[in-house]
Amino acid sequence: MSILLAIDTSAGTSVALFRDGVLAAELNVTDNMKHAETVGTAIVSVLTEAGVAAREVQEIVVGRGPAPFTGLRVGIAAAVMFAEGSGAKLSGLVSLDAIALSALKQRPASETRPLLVTTDARRSEVYWALYSGLSDKGVVIRTEGPQVLKPAALEELLAARNIDADTTHLAITGAAVGELALALRAAGQLERDISALYLRAPDAVEPKASGVFGKRVSS
Repeated sequence: MSILLAIDTSAGTSVALFRDGVLAAELNVTDNMKHAETVGTAIVSVLTEAGVAAREVQEIVVGRGPAPFTGLRVGIAAAVMFAEGSGAKLSGLVSLDAIALSALKQRPASETRPLLVTTDARRSEVYWALYSGLSDKGVVIRTEGPQVLKPAALEELLAARNIDADTTHLAITGAAVGELALALRAAGQLERDISALYLRAPDAVEPKASGVFGKRVSS
């Protein structure tokens, strides 16, 4: 039996657990200011709902952002701590790619424009990336980004390149992170890189996080 735990704190706190490639439990918390207080509880919640012990988790995938420093770092620290405590394999992926996967799977086949994914970067900026579609293995094809720009600057950039994009504002979910991880793994493209994508200087100092194994991990 294969158990995969997906964690993302690039916006709110999103956690999901997959058993043999099927979603078994998921929790998405929209509050984007209390990651440290939420992520450990969310992990325990999905494990309990799925009836899975921490030691049974074989693989963990964590969203690398881009996102503001404080929240993103909490999720990565929690994933590292869980992997160290359980012995699970740890991998990372670009959070915007997970949003793109959800959007591309939902839009009609007649929609062929490039997909533009944007998320709030604070400081009156947005993180963004462009996608051309899905590969034959179900992996998103990112053609540009992730980058960070003012919305007006992004509009000017797209206009200058004559890009008429299909824009999505979907929120990231733990399920999407897990689904993308499974597709990447099947395609041999899931990477061990868990380095955070900040794309600019931090908004605040890095916090410390605690989790289901009762340890504190400093940055």
